[in-house]
Amino acid sequence: MQKRTLGSSHLEVSAIGFGCMGMSFGYGPAMDRSAGIALIRGAFERGVTLFDTAEAYGADNEELVGEALAPMREHVVIATKFGFQDGNSKTGMDSRPARIRAVAEQSLKRLRTDRIDLFYQHRPDPNVPIEDVAGAVKELIAAGKVKHFGLSEAGVETIRRAHAVQPVTALQSEYSMWWREPETAILPVLEELGIGFVPFSPLGKGFLTGAIDDKTAFAKDDFRTIVPRFTPEARKANQALVDQLASIAAARQATPAQIALAWLLAQKPWIVPIPGTTKAHRMTENVAAAAVQLTSDELRRIGEILAGTPVEGARYPAHLAARAGK
Repeated sequence: MQKRTLGSSHLEVSAIGFGCMGMSFGYGPAMDRSAGIALIRGAFERGVTLFDTAEAYGADNEELVGEALAPMREHVVIATKFGFQDGNSKTGMDSRPARIRAVAEQSLKRLRTDRIDLFYQHRPDPNVPIEDVAGAVKELIAAGKVKHFGLSEAGVETIRRAHAVQPVTALQSEYSMWWREPETAILPVLEELGIGFVPFSPLGKGFLTGAIDDKTAFAKDDFRTIVPRFTPEARKANQALVDQLASIAAARQATPAQIALAWLLAQKPWIVPIPGTTKAHRMTENVAAAAVQLTSDELRRIGEILAGTPVEGARYPAHLAARAGK
């Protein structure tokens, strides 16, 4: 697979990474552990070198990633995150320096490693100055326990203030064909400061694959059940975008998911999306998107489709949206 460098950090990773959250958190029941290990190792065999997890996804998620990648540890980049009270995403934030240090130690053990390649603040903490957060990670970097500092869903001011204390290697935030807000203010500041961008939910939480429609039933513990954009009415309205995407995909003998990922890769050379899945055939499909290079005509056509196809529904319920962009 092609490689990309996250900003000016010289952190080289595969053009497409692997988001491990859904293997045990957020999208219904956890997958079988042995199957999860096989899936992660299969992704590595196909060229993926960036694997993303977090304390908030549960100890099982980090442990799964650690066990799966132990045999090839020197050839991969492992990213994890800190920032929620007691590691629980349903509670408030906690990015106190002492807590950051404690999470780092716990994550190192669960990941079976002596360093965290990329350590993100999971969400901005309104009660802790970002300078203190960046300073704590800077100390972990000096101690050799962390290699690179990242932010997730941070706004422009937070990015600038953090970067002034400890250079930020990557920002991880949602970005896809149906959530383009980062284009307005975030992408320009990342380019200015030399920070890479790692879009999560690059396939619109699965919707851009074409495998979800207004009749799809989600598991009771699938967080999409509380997302306004995933009400049956919104899904029915948003089908128009997927249908048009499918026509472009068919002409290229590709899938809608591959076109959605290729579109992201075409936006900037320092963008590395991290689609997640629990299915081997979907992982293979996602990885293959790195080889799909859209033409200028195709990009123009997609731009016209996106401009003329409004998306129905908010991307998060209000209580979750309030955590982002600070």
